[in-house]
Amino acid sequence: MDIYKKDKALSLLLVLSGVFIASLVACNLIFKKFFSYFQSESSDLNLVVSVGIIAYPVTFLVTDLISELYGKKTASKVVLSGVVVSVLVLVLVMISDHVTAVSFSPVNDSEFSAVFGNTGAAITSSMLAYLIAQFIDVRIYHFWKTRTQGKKLWLRNNFSTIPSQLIDTAVVLLVLCQAGEIAWSNFLPFLGAGFLFKVIIALLDTPILYAVVYWARGYFGLKENEEIDFA
Repeated sequence: MDIYKKDKALSLLLVLSGVFIASLVACNLIFKKFFSYFQSESSDLNLVVSVGIIAYPVTFLVTDLISELYGKKTASKVVLSGVVVSVLVLVLVMISDHVTAVSFSPVNDSEFSAVFGNTGAAITSSMLAYLIAQFIDVRIYHFWKTRTQGKKLWLRNNFSTIPSQLIDTAVVLLVLCQAGEIAWSNFLPFLGAGFLFKVIIALLDTPILYAVVYWARGYFGLKENEEIDFA
């Protein structure tokens, strides 16, 4: 690969990493708003999830893209960078929550605390789930990539993301329930609704994965199962 293509490959990696971190931070900050994505008129079925779940599946799509194009080592580094950023965001939010607002502040102390006051529980639960699920996702992805010799992209995408999403959803809810942010009676309903939502998104994002990988292989001249090497 020539110097020009290597520079473009690095730029793509930076964009993907930026999307990954932005999605991760967003889901930690907006988690307190809940919505129903399906409600049955003929039964009591009502699938309720946090809006944070909208951004989180993007992180799995991006790590799968990075795993496919740049390899397991690079994907693991991006995952670790997400931990560093999450800790930084947690510290900044905690400091912001503890300083006193002036009288003419558009957002007063109680309003700010109502939205961001318990971000610590959200980020702690998210980081635990994130670390466990993302590292599992990367490793399962490369397990299937090796087993299929780089073929069946759909298989490694979904067979790595779906079990990882189940683990992620369960760990987040366990920590939030233990912290008192969510009632234990909501654990199973939220687990089922959250996991189903993530599975649907994982299936829907498969064409996106195929499109980006197809383009990248053609643009960077990669063979099937070949990864971008900056050496």
